[in-house]
Amino acid sequence: MPSELVVLLDPHGRAAGTADKATVHDGDTPLHLAFSAYLFDADGRLLLTRRAVDKRTFPGLWTNSVCGHPAPDEDLADAVTRRTRQELGLEIDRLRLVLPEFGYRAEMQGVVEHELCPVYAGWVDAPMLSPDPDEVGGTEWVEWDGFSADVLDGVRAVSPWCREQLEELVTLGADPRAWPEADAALLPPAARIA
Repeated sequence: MPSELVVLLDPHGRAAGTADKATVHDGDTPLHLAFSAYLFDADGRLLLTRRAVDKRTFPGLWTNSVCGHPAPDEDLADAVTRRTRQELGLEIDRLRLVLPEFGYRAEMQGVVEHELCPVYAGWVDAPMLSPDPDEVGGTEWVEWDGFSADVLDGVRAVSPWCREQLEELVTLGADPRAWPEADAALLPPAARIA
């Protein structure tokens, strides 16, 4: 099976090479490009996923719908669509960039995530899930307002990036369908594929 490459970044978000995803996450993970997506159904419910328990980074934690890394020279929105299909068996109907400048660093049991991680909101029709068990250990559809309030009040535990993203997402408004689309020019330079 060919290795999956991640895009390494300099401190300004410019491409600075690539690394094998299987080896890049350790105690001194370099800054690299990623994405997160929050997927909603026609009723406005958010799809939560639980990371598979044997994942190297942050195993077993509940988090946003899907996250991953674009391949070198892959458009970020295309990467979101690809990963959603691979991990969940879902097709995205609409996708909107909402947090182009999000980045974070988090550590669990000596393994670090260090990413510039633009955030997307997406909508799926007829959500018939087919999760990849190597990636997804569980799924749950939740009401956005109750979920976001529970996370921010410390009632519900989620991945550190999901919590930090929620702090910014709630400032966009109570209804995800009304969140404004962000300017793609604000993406890290490495994510601005012509």
